[in-house]
Amino acid sequence: MTQGKGDVDHESIKAELLAIRGELLDRVRRLDKDVHHREEPLPQDFAEQAVELENQEVLVALDEDARVELKQINRALARLEEGVYGECASCGEAIAPERLRAIAWATLCIDCASLAERQSS
Repeated sequence: MTQGKGDVDHESIKAELLAIRGELLDRVRRLDKDVHHREEPLPQDFAEQAVELENQEVLVALDEDARVELKQINRALARLEEGVYGECASCGEAIAPERLRAIAWATLCIDCASLAERQSS
């Protein structure tokens, strides 16, 4: 068992991140097929077309969300490899283990994340 900054088991975090990444990759492939490879034309009925287009918008949003989460997970895996996982990217302090267990790809400690959120609103 590999322990690092903030008493976080890096091997279990890595396994969790890889599992999540696998699920997300599968989801992105399915969504990509549904979003970008539509084989049937839109229905003739206007109401059905509206529903189809609305469904398409939802699928596109889900696809975008999954891709953002994939990037976050890939960054977390890279941080593990670099030996900086669990270290706040802003202040350099250790990210609380509870935060990393809740959000395995967190790059900011709670204080820096709160500050960034306040500055963006």
